[in-house]
Amino acid sequence: MAGLYLEEFAVGQVIRHPMTRSVTESDNVLFSMMTMNPQPLHIDFDYAAKSEWGKPLVNSLFTLGLMIGISVHDTTLGTIVANLGMTDTTFPHPLFHGDTVRVETEIRSVRESKSKPDRGVVEMEHRAYNQHGDLVARCLRQTMVQKRPA
Repeated sequence: MAGLYLEEFAVGQVIRHPMTRSVTESDNVLFSMMTMNPQPLHIDFDYAAKSEWGKPLVNSLFTLGLMIGISVHDTTLGTIVANLGMTDTTFPHPLFHGDTVRVETEIRSVRESKSKPDRGVVEMEHRAYNQHGDLVARCLRQTMVQKRPA
């Protein structure tokens, strides 16, 4: 598996994920409709044109999911037991159709489980940037990760 086992994470480690993704209008509209979010800032071009942004904003929950999804291959693919939580999520700069997202992950803490000897908890800070280097999303994510098999 491509994911890391608990023993392979180190506090302070920064992983710059090589995968990037450009966001399309279809991504934004489909995600908004699938999640029953009729916010006109995401799906109504006329309404969005009259906003301070002048164009549709990418749904922030899509941005969050994309940021975490880009990180999976290099962090938890095949080694995660469960997501435990996501906290301190912010979107400091809007994301627009056509923007390309890149992600980096910093390991904040690593600890063995107190009750399950085959796993532990890793806290990661994910940060997503657009093609101009603007921070578009950030979140702390707590995951339960397998230890390397004996």
